[in-house]
Amino acid sequence: MSDKIPAGYTVPFPQDIMVPPTVKTRIGDFDFFDGVPTDETVRKLYDYLDFNRAVDVYLNNLQALFIEGIRLSHLELGATACNHALISEQLVDAHLMWPTTNLDTVYCSAMLDLERDGATVVEIPPKCGPSTVDDAWMRFIIDMGPPGPDRGQGGTYVILPPDYEGELDPPPGGMEAEMEIAGQVQKVFVAKSSTYTNWLVLRGFLVDGKPDAAVQMFKSGLKLYPLKDAGDPPEMKFINVAGVYSNVMPPASARYFEMLNTIIQKESLGAIDPERRGDIAAIGIEKGNPFRPDERMERIYAEAAQIGDAIGRTIMFSPREKEAYLYQDRQWYMSFVGGRSDWLKDDGRGGIYLDARITFHYGAIVITPAMALKMVGVGSQYAFCSRDKDGQYLDGGKRYKLHLPPNIPAKDFWSVVAYDTQTRCIMQVPGQLVPGKNNKKDDLIYNADGSIDLYFGPEAPAKFEDNWIKTAPGRAWFVLLRLYGPLEPWFDKTWKPDDFELVSD
Repeated sequence: MSDKIPAGYTVPFPQDIMVPPTVKTRIGDFDFFDGVPTDETVRKLYDYLDFNRAVDVYLNNLQALFIEGIRLSHLELGATACNHALISEQLVDAHLMWPTTNLDTVYCSAMLDLERDGATVVEIPPKCGPSTVDDAWMRFIIDMGPPGPDRGQGGTYVILPPDYEGELDPPPGGMEAEMEIAGQVQKVFVAKSSTYTNWLVLRGFLVDGKPDAAVQMFKSGLKLYPLKDAGDPPEMKFINVAGVYSNVMPPASARYFEMLNTIIQKESLGAIDPERRGDIAAIGIEKGNPFRPDERMERIYAEAAQIGDAIGRTIMFSPREKEAYLYQDRQWYMSFVGGRSDWLKDDGRGGIYLDARITFHYGAIVITPAMALKMVGVGSQYAFCSRDKDGQYLDGGKRYKLHLPPNIPAKDFWSVVAYDTQTRCIMQVPGQLVPGKNNKKDDLIYNADGSIDLYFGPEAPAKFEDNWIKTAPGRAWFVLLRLYGPLEPWFDKTWKPDDFELVSD
């Protein structure tokens, strides 16, 4: 654009730095007097700014809301101290409304309150499965078990609070150190959290398709206690959550922001960086200040939560980033785009895969690099699918076949689990509490070449009832394919699952 002298001015400058009397936009018309907004325009634009910021806050803090929901769930189920652990003695089912829960491992879960207890000790037994500590924003603190520094041999971990002032200075992911515990110097693995609230989630593998050995392993070998009580640690209390209702899902309503305020008030200022803290403060949530939204902000909160939830659903079930898809000719996709649990693009040169981060935090919990990195024979890998081979959403009233080629590349086990698109939790269908198949615990029918066909639909296919997962008409669903101990053919993509195919009568 060439510079001209506008009427009433004395020097030439670009016309596009000026605003006309009325600006027409997708969100309405805005009126100005010589560049100054009218009172009505001021009102509309501040409403839009507050709304836009509230949507961003909703999408960028889903992980914190999940951890808060998990914390509250522990309290509701009677786990009120660090030495109280929830455990799924008979494996979990559709009663547990936690996102994309695994039906095939024994979960053992505890909340650490480092503000209340200070540095906290976690003693894990040998043969523990992949396990992790995440902070209040679901950021990785340290791994345990096979992907952790104990390498599956068991060990003693110490989680330090954010206000720890001792000599130890562990790097991200923790370090090995010597520490005096109960009067004895021990080799321990030390990590420092940036928040007071921390979630410890441990997994135990099935033995002979049963959870008994893993349950006994945790009950006899897991110890949790404040470091200051190491001389006389409290007795462990295990609470069985198998078949027990528990809901941790973030609300798509103004209540979301009430929960976020609780988190902000509890955690230290250093829990999140000033920019994120500023985004949250800009919509009326600030540490040390009362949370008293007026009617205008209550309306904005409610609408922003609905829009944020709608965006989360769109990104999760219809990813637009081509890098999210595992194969060019398949519908399967992943949330750890770029093979990193921090979602950095091109080692950070491209910033963060923002949509991929939302995909994960909208529909899953637990962050650890072991879920994203190439670790042949160790850890786990995951693939989502929400559409059939023709690109149509999976419909509970139709019948599908999923073909998995022979030699599925999983050293430990593989599974396919169906989830509900409304809740992102275990699919609830009358007469079926466990909508999944696992090669270690299910008596599956394989094809002559070692491949397997799994069937999904309202009715079981003749002769393949053992390979069938029931779905419900009028309902949508999606699946997660899990590989524990993933092998090289998964990473080099010489093995890949087929797409879902509609099958006729």
